[in-house]
Parts: sequence; C-alpha cells; structure tokens
Amino acid sequence: MASQKYRRILTIVIDSIGVGDAPDADKYNSDGADTLGHMAQWWVDNQGRPLALPNMERLGLGRVRPGKPFAGVSAGTEPAGGFGRMRIISLGNDSLDGHWEMMCLPTRFEVDYFPQGFPDELLDKLRAFSGRDIVCNKPYSGTEVLKDYGEHQLATGDLIVYTSGDSVLQIAAHEDVIPLEELYRICEYARTLINGPEITMGRVIARPYVGTCAADFTRTANRHDYGLTPTGPTVVDFLRDAGLDTIAVGKTYDLLCGNGFSESHHNESNSDGMDHVDEVMARDWHGLCFTNLVDFDAVYGHRRDPLGDGLALEDFDRRLGGVMDAMRDDDLLIITADHGNDPTYRGTDHTRELVPLLAWSPSMRGGVDLGLRPTASDIGATILENFGVPGNGEGTSFLSELQ
Repeated sequence: MASQKYRRILTIVIDSIGVGDAPDADKYNSDGADTLGHMAQWWVDNQGRPLALPNMERLGLGRVRPGKPFAGVSAGTEPAGGFGRMRIISLGNDSLDGHWEMMCLPTRFEVDYFPQGFPDELLDKLRAFSGRDIVCNKPYSGTEVLKDYGEHQLATGDLIVYTSGDSVLQIAAHEDVIPLEELYRICEYARTLINGPEITMGRVIARPYVGTCAADFTRTANRHDYGLTPTGPTVVDFLRDAGLDTIAVGKTYDLLCGNGFSESHHNESNSDGMDHVDEVMARDWHGLCFTNLVDFDAVYGHRRDPLGDGLALEDFDRRLGGVMDAMRDDDLLIITADHGNDPTYRGTDHTRELVPLLAWSPSMRGGVDLGLRPTASDIGATILENFGVPGNGEGTSFLSELQ
C-alpha cells in the first residue's frame, strides 16, 4: 500500500460531453456530431462570447484534440495536467456502455432496440403485472412525451412507456397518480423481462413527473435507472474485494447495479452532485470515488439546448475549481465522458463520439499529452495499477505518464 502513487482517485463523468470524430459514428447515425465543438461554436456565434471554462482549460481541455480546437477554448500555456481523448469501443452508445467500459467491462454483445415500439407480448406482461394500460410505445423525447401523453396519464392512470435511439425502456408516471414505490416496483419487474435471452436491453428508467397540465409538467429528480446486471466483475468489484473504499456519486451506482460499491449518494442535479463530491473529498478515505453528472445529457443534450448545456458546463467548471483547491498531493482527478449528445444535432438521441480525458494531481508537473486512447478501459487499468490490484486485462494504464 505504501508504494501507491495516489491514495484517493476521483473520477468525474461529465455525462455526454463528447469531443467529436468517432471513427464509427456513421454506424450510430452520428456523422459530424461534435458535442463540445459545436456547443463552443454556438456560444461564440450566438452569445457573443466563448464558454468560460478556465479550470478545464488549465488542465488541458483546449489540447485534447490536436489540430481541431474548440472555438474560444484556450490551449493556453503548458497545461497543469494530462490531456487526451478516448475511443468508446463498446457496441452500445448509452451511459451503461460507457461506464462499464471505463471500469474495464466493455460491452461486446449486441443489445436490442425497438424503434417501432415494444412487442405486445412484453407489454401484455407489464399490463398484467401493473393492472394498468399502456400508452405511447414508440421512440420519444422525454419532455415531449409528457406534453403529448401526460394529461391522458393524469386522467386515466395509464403507464407512458417509450424508448429512444438507445437500448432503453422508459416508464413515465405522474407522482400523484402512481406513487414512486409503485412506479419503481413496475420498473423492477420490467427489468426482469429484458435480461435475455429473447430480449436484452441496457436500461429501464423510471421517469416520474409532476404538474397540472401539458404546459407545466416537469420531470423530477426521483428518476431511477435499472441497468443490466454487469456480465463480469468491474474495477469497482476488484477494488472493493481488495479492501479499498468504493464510493458512487450519481447514477454510477445504478449503472453497475450497485455491485462493488461501499457507499453511494443520489444526485438531485449537477449542483447537488458536486455538493456530494465536496462532502466526500472533505473526508479521509482510500480508493475510488466514481461520479456521474447527468444534467448535461438528461436536461440539455436530449433537449438540444446548447445554451443550457453551456451554462451547466460553466457552472461545473466553477465548482471544479473548489474541488481542485481542496485536493491533496496524493489525490488524482480524472474527468471524462461516456458518449456524446450534441445539442446542435438532429434528433434527440446520443451521438457517437470520442470522449475527453483530463487527469490532474497537485503533485503533477503537468503538460502530459495522453494522446488518443484506444478504449475507455484505460481509465480502469490506470486505477487498478495505482492501487496494485489485479484486473481482467482490459485497457492499458497511463499511470506512469502522470508526472
């Protein structure tokens, strides 16, 4: 243990903030998507100023993709940290795939998608279990589905079942019509229907909402994700089995079905998530804190809102400064994303992109070009090497490059 380079590793996933140019984007209907690049350009063109991201610029954000800068994001002087990009090799393009891959479990199996809606045999089982009818049953924007079906649901108590371009089954319900406990129970049952072998899907998502009519329906923070059970051990399991602390902040807990975590914190919002990060980092622990900030994706990316997405990124950058100021010499910070969700792109689905990689410790000299990593599992391999814990052979550690 004494030889470990870092005692605490904080990994923050800024959900969906891709950096464009994924080589297989065409397979995911994402040609030309570039979440951060297009968002940065939109701000220059429409807000008359660049995004204000001084802390991530300090870490090297402006240098993560050589030869293709982000509008208004400074490459500046020598960065204080390590910087680069990673390719997601998993066959899916959802949060589950990206997070599993970071933890050395890339998804190499196909999951099912339902662009024409779910089959009757699945819906009939949901009807029988819940005692409720079902409406919608097609790909839909999560906010538009409330405008179009929320009043019907409020009047009838029917379940709003819908999907997206991802492998996901979503159930929306008004909290005053279907109590959270009932919605969660229905979603837990739905999860059992899509674990294979006939149908295998990445996630079931409970989508509770409140409001009185289509004009004011609002999704609440009581969302809950029910992920496919990991098909093998992840970095979190390996660390926990070695006696290290494993802390989840946000939906990282749900995406790994809680496997291996010794502690978890539910996020109400990005701001609430950063409050949890501040609380965790103020304590003494030894191991990994794996954090997801989902608002970039759920609140802004899917709604194609570059203004809100940019404001959220600026707010994260401000909060990041406080985290960095409080970090110890034997702490390591890693910032990345799980996929893209270009707020200027067509449709409302995730976009297949490369993701950023920033790594920093107060003890680093900085200026480390980590290049283009062939898989996001390189993060997990780095974490395992730091703690001297054997893994499963996925990924290549960049620990020795962090000088």
